Amino acid sequence: MAEIVRASYLRSSRVVSRVIANETLVVPIRGGVGDLDSIFSFNPLGSDLWTLLEKSSSLEEMTSWVTEHYDVTQERALADIQDFVGELVGAGLVTSVIQPSATAGEQ
Repeated sequence: MAEIVRASYLRSSRVVSRVIANETLVVPIRGGVGDLDSIFSFNPLGSDLWTLLEKSSSLEEMTSWVTEHYDVTQERALADIQDFVGELVGAGLVTSVIQPSATAGEQ
């Protein structure tokens, strides 16, 4: 039976983040120094997702969490989370972790 691969996402170890005035600020570390030209600022939802990314989280897990805590449809939440995570991956703030899941036919 074929194994299904599932991607999860995890914060990069090359960033520092702090919550200041209810806003999460993320600074990439380059060459051992904070890259102050590349500071990222997250709104409350982005901050919640950032917290979820502290441990490996899949798009499905994040979508479930968001739909439980915010008034949004699953489809809209998934689309927005995919965009957000894609931007984080592109900026090097988050890495993709491929995890084998159940084999096809066992789900």
